[in-house]
Amino acid sequence: MKLQPFHLAVGVHDLVAAREFYGGLLGCTEGRSSQRWVDFNFFGHQFVVHVDDAKDGCAPAVDVSNAVDGHAVPVPHFGVVLEWHTWQSLADKLKSANIEFVIEPYIRFEGEVGEQATMFFYDPSGNALEFKAFKDETQLFATTN
Repeated sequence: MKLQPFHLAVGVHDLVAAREFYGGLLGCTEGRSSQRWVDFNFFGHQFVVHVDDAKDGCAPAVDVSNAVDGHAVPVPHFGVVLEWHTWQSLADKLKSANIEFVIEPYIRFEGEVGEQATMFFYDPSGNALEFKAFKDETQLFATTN
């Protein structure tokens, strides 16, 4: 079965900052836009940022987290599963850009079923993102049972 792209829309406080972050830093190409929203090709998925006048700058969109592996994972969050080498290149690029990570890039389940690389950070409007990669992509939904 062909994987269908998802559509996700989030609020941002500033379209210029969103364009710089998603287009400039993450390399997402821009599609349609208006004065209040921008479509991006988010790694093959349709991602739209809409101006949300209630956003107050770079504060996190929420202040809720869930404990996972001793880390406070922001909830909600979104992102994408990348190829292993693409994830590493992005992690290096984000570090070079001095992105403040919520959870620094690291490897979960190293040497185990479902070994994965993950990192969490916020966009300029406080939307939480997670990027991950699996050592073996066929183990995306694998369990240890």
